[in-house]
Amino acid sequence: MLNTLTPQPEDKILALMALYRDDPRDTKIDLGVGVYKDATGHTPIMRAIKAAEKQLWEAETTKSYTALSGDPAFGAAMKTMVLADSVDHARVGAIATPGGTGAIRQAFELMKLANRDGTVWTSNPTWPNHLSILKFMGLANKEYAYFDAATCTVDFDAMMASLKDVKAGDMVLLHGCCHNPTGANLTLDQYGLVADLILEKGAIALVDIAYQGFGDGLEEDAAATRLLATKLPEMLIAASCSKNFGIYRERTGCLMAMSETADNTPVTQGTLNFLNRQNYSFPPDHGARLVTMILGDATLKADWMAELEEVRLGMLGLRTQLADELRQQTNSDRFDFVAQHRGMFSRIGASPEEVLKIREEFGIYMVGDSRLNIAGLNAQTVPLLAHAVAKICR
Repeated sequence: MLNTLTPQPEDKILALMALYRDDPRDTKIDLGVGVYKDATGHTPIMRAIKAAEKQLWEAETTKSYTALSGDPAFGAAMKTMVLADSVDHARVGAIATPGGTGAIRQAFELMKLANRDGTVWTSNPTWPNHLSILKFMGLANKEYAYFDAATCTVDFDAMMASLKDVKAGDMVLLHGCCHNPTGANLTLDQYGLVADLILEKGAIALVDIAYQGFGDGLEEDAAATRLLATKLPEMLIAASCSKNFGIYRERTGCLMAMSETADNTPVTQGTLNFLNRQNYSFPPDHGARLVTMILGDATLKADWMAELEEVRLGMLGLRTQLADELRQQTNSDRFDFVAQHRGMFSRIGASPEEVLKIREEFGIYMVGDSRLNIAGLNAQTVPLLAHAVAKICR
């Protein structure tokens, strides 16, 4: 059997990471990988996570399974963090998943179970793994217009025109905040109009919220998801704790499914549990338990929120510095959008050829579509990037 296999397409970001590792230059800069880094280039363990782990080490008495859905307390904590009081939590089923990717995969599995012939609509562009998973699962996929490459902003009129072709039973995948890979986000009013269209079409929204707290604030970044919850009868939410809790390797995610009424929740929850059983049985618990502890303890939560805010403000500061440097070095406002984007990423509008020249001449690594990780910069490397972009992107 194994000798019949053929090589699989190489993940472009992982391939870029390998190129970076093999580059001998001491001055090289990694802006490709989608992981938060501090000013020293390190991905730290957050203070509250460390404190919770110490408490857990002392108090935990078993490593037995929790439940197919994961610990119900984790689901309850995630509903509160993401949805607050925007919807009756009795309408919302939830399962723990291996990271946000696991939540996305289970949402697609739910779509396949409920409406195999439906189409999943994704923004152009979107996180590449959305498209890869959909292709692997054999689900129909169409793109809706989203990003204007000329202005590096959202083309909302084109987006709404694209979505007019959505059919009843289709799924529309939206980024809840901090759009990946562009950093360009809808306004709250625009999210409301999208919700109205989804409702009119009889489609279902899937919100991928992987960066809550990295954009405008923990509550502000959830505003769009909460607005959709107030407007739509049903909705799916795939949430990741990798970034805002800094627990990438713990693989901690959550899929929430909002039913039209609480009467529908038992069947919805049972179906979510079934999907977990079919794919990996019981989900991982360690990261989910740490998140539950932090969100349920006033002291730990306050420290976590304070550190998360430090991270957010640090990235905003780097955005402002980069926009200012680019303005000075290009003598134009062409790149001012960098300061307006939110989250870890921005797509700066360089061509693949220009991205390659920047890598070859300056040792600065970014994805071929010119997505760069703002968190890969520091105050010293921002001018180096600005110089390289100004020289190559004319």
